[in-house]
Amino acid sequence: MKPLHRHLVNTSRKVLCTAALAASLTTAAVVSTPSTADAGESEPTPDSPQAAARGDARLDLPGEVADPQVPAGGAAPEGANGIPATALDAYQRAGLSVAAALPNCKLPWDLLAGIGRVESVHASGYGLRADGSTEKPIRGPRLDGNGYAEIRDTDRGEWDADSVYDRAIGPMQFIPSTWQTWGADGNGDGKRDPNNLYDAALGAGLYLCAGDRDLTNAAKLDDAILSYNRSREYVNTVLGYMRQYQAGGGAGVENPPAGNYPTAPPGTLPTPPRRTAPPVVITPQAPVKPAPPVKPTTPPVTPPEKPVPPAAPHLAELTLLGGTGLKAETGAAFAEVPKVKAVLSDGKPAVGQDVVFTVESDTTGGTAFPKAPGASLVAKTDASGIATAPGLKAGAKPGTFTLRASAYDKTGRLSVGFTGTVTAKPVVDLLARPEGSKPLSAAAGKSFKGVELRATAQGKPLAVSGVVAELVEKKDGVWVPVDPATAKGPYFEGAKEGEKATRLELPATGADGKIVLPELFTAADLAPGTYRLRLTTPDKVTLVLDFEVTAAEASTPSKDPAKDPSKDPSKDPAKDPAKTP
Repeated sequence: MKPLHRHLVNTSRKVLCTAALAASLTTAAVVSTPSTADAGESEPTPDSPQAAARGDARLDLPGEVADPQVPAGGAAPEGANGIPATALDAYQRAGLSVAAALPNCKLPWDLLAGIGRVESVHASGYGLRADGSTEKPIRGPRLDGNGYAEIRDTDRGEWDADSVYDRAIGPMQFIPSTWQTWGADGNGDGKRDPNNLYDAALGAGLYLCAGDRDLTNAAKLDDAILSYNRSREYVNTVLGYMRQYQAGGGAGVENPPAGNYPTAPPGTLPTPPRRTAPPVVITPQAPVKPAPPVKPTTPPVTPPEKPVPPAAPHLAELTLLGGTGLKAETGAAFAEVPKVKAVLSDGKPAVGQDVVFTVESDTTGGTAFPKAPGASLVAKTDASGIATAPGLKAGAKPGTFTLRASAYDKTGRLSVGFTGTVTAKPVVDLLARPEGSKPLSAAAGKSFKGVELRATAQGKPLAVSGVVAELVEKKDGVWVPVDPATAKGPYFEGAKEGEKATRLELPATGADGKIVLPELFTAADLAPGTYRLRLTTPDKVTLVLDFEVTAAEASTPSKDPAKDPSKDPSKDPAKDPAKTP
């Protein structure tokens, strides 16, 4: 098999020669052959070093640090939700290059943007330059096992300046060993630099598409992100920003200047140095003559300050409505529809806000929104700020789950969770005739009518459907259905006129579990004896009923006067010549 990186080089060059890409890309995206393996020929898993615990993602940083391009107290600039222009170009260029070489992956650039947003806020605050490099290096915490995973040094400190333990590096926070395998040259300068956003974005794209993944498949997309960081919250946050960017357009904003946290681990801010006042030294001085009084002058006129426009309201609160618990039986729809309310910082409802509902920590075998296109359901809030998630269906087995509701805006993410419980659905464990019922008996030629049964579960009536009634006979100690072609016993009326049926599926019962059998007919010449009818529920609960058929009743002499010999006119004494006086 041709190594994927060489294939990427050839394909990218062909694609980049076209007029369309020549107009959109300023430099060719070239992927160099990695030093240790060919990317894309094996699939990273959630156990890969890249997925190790390496510090909390940047989920809740202050506005001026999380999005430095947004002026303090001002509104966010226009564009793809504030993505710096160079970062946006790097993500889109990486998406085009990967699409050219791995078209089956269908990698969205918005996914790269979601990861870049969570990992380093698109390298904002580190002095992102137009060529994709940064003024200051981006390094995560030391992975020495103290609060994080323990990963011994793999790059001799080349990238992370630590020759004992590894640190995540660059705007996409690669583990050095992962970069050695998946690193790429995204800006065509002949180097593979994890601190260059063009290189890092392309490397991340190759890593996510490895193993012939199709990222339009929700499960594959989930696996890909988990292989980048083994955290469900991380997955949900990345997906949330990805959807936000998909809805936000494609225009970038000006690259922000370097900030004040060049080496802070993700999710933290550096502690500013403590400032102390210099000591005060008192030196004796000669007496000073008082200055002559100053004649009053007209005070200068100070122009009035321009009013600072108030900050635009942001998403401030997300609350659960109607309780935190959801309950349903296996395979059933939840009666309670999950609802949350979103409120802005000015106290008004957040109208038209996207809320993402995701099932997490599921042990029920598939609690989900069957009509949702992916693993999550996205709902918009109404005029009252309320978002609902209808259609949630319980999994196939008892267990628990969490239904996470998340809302995103430029200031961060809010999240609340419902606890869900799925219990076993009661099933019929007994079919029986009512207590005190008489034995079933009828003469040949007669029928059995109104035979009544009850379906119960643990002694309580229970609705049941799909019960099958069939005539059976015992062969070799086992009850087997009779052969309809040769059966001589009782029969049901079939679907067609004159048809004799030996097997029927009975209608569903009500909540009382009451079953009334259809009329069971017998032929006038049916031999006396005991015939059996077996009833079976979908859960294989059975009941065999005995039907006693006796000999046909003897015919009674006719009482028709016309056929009564005693009424024969010829025997009338009045008309008998011999009896005539």
